[in-house]
Amino acid sequence: MEVLSSRILLRPTDPQRSHHFYRETLGLAVYREFGPPEEPGLVFFLGQGLLEVSGHSPRPARPVGTGREPAGTGREPVRTARLWLQVRDLAAEHARLNAAGVVITREPRREPWGLDEMWIEDPDGVPIVVVEIPPDHPLRRDRRSLADG
Repeated sequence: MEVLSSRILLRPTDPQRSHHFYRETLGLAVYREFGPPEEPGLVFFLGQGLLEVSGHSPRPARPVGTGREPAGTGREPVRTARLWLQVRDLAAEHARLNAAGVVITREPRREPWGLDEMWIEDPDGVPIVVVEIPPDHPLRRDRRSLADG
């Protein structure tokens, strides 16, 4: 398979609410708008990828603000995608998103693998990991020596 392009597809329960969240609250730039003007689909730039928020889902990915299915419901957890968004300044994004009323399911912290992460949710409960890679982390540095090359 030769993959020429790819994108993540989300089907929100309330397209206008989700469009507002990704466009206004997160501040993602629009790559493309398509479909009927009364119910357009939007494709957002997402770093090196694209995020399409279009169509309509009959139910959210999971109960909003909980990070999990309600206990004792007998329902299986809904399998869903997670978004991983790298940012330059996690503390600044935390303050901005908190002030905007975004559901923060886990406050920023340094993970055992060395990344600084905060977990949030979109309006349908889609989990989003917001990540800052510290300057000394291996993802920022080429660990090969010049002699290896």
